[in-house]
Amino acid sequence: MKKSPIVTIVAIGIGAALFFVLGRFISIPSPIPNTNVSIQHALLAFMAFLFGPIAGALIGFIGHTLIDFSFGWGIWWSWVIASGVSGFVMGLIGRKSGLAKGEFGKKDIIRFNVCQVIANVVAWLVVAPVLDILIYAEPANKVFVQGAATTLINVVAIAVIGTLLCLAYAATKPKSGSLKEE
Repeated sequence: MKKSPIVTIVAIGIGAALFFVLGRFISIPSPIPNTNVSIQHALLAFMAFLFGPIAGALIGFIGHTLIDFSFGWGIWWSWVIASGVSGFVMGLIGRKSGLAKGEFGKKDIIRFNVCQVIANVVAWLVVAPVLDILIYAEPANKVFVQGAATTLINVVAIAVIGTLLCLAYAATKPKSGSLKEE
């Protein structure tokens, strides 16, 4: 379903703001340094699946930039870019989803979760570690451990919370042909 550019822009603004709030204020440090257990990527996956690749990329990119900026350690561009890539991949694969029309059955749940695993592997096991090495000259063993931990954390969070968000959203949409004249 084609969405209005205004709807997409509003979704990007709201999505980036929620991504920031969730990432900044609702996260638990993990045992791996500089990684957290947080739920903002579940929101990103849902929003990207619903609004598409451009919205997903910008929500992840803007939201992550705001998180890094607010902590005061500087913007860690490798991870900001990885968040954008994750949102883009989710949105790209999610374009063919019926979620916007309220369709989210077993096949959609499987597609959503296969998609999010692919997006997380690309973003956190490839993009973030490689850019950490290229931009910041970080040690490879360190960044690939961080990437693996982040991938695992995000996959689990999205599988649970992201799937529930999609199911809840689909339940609010009237199904085609469900309205009858009395």
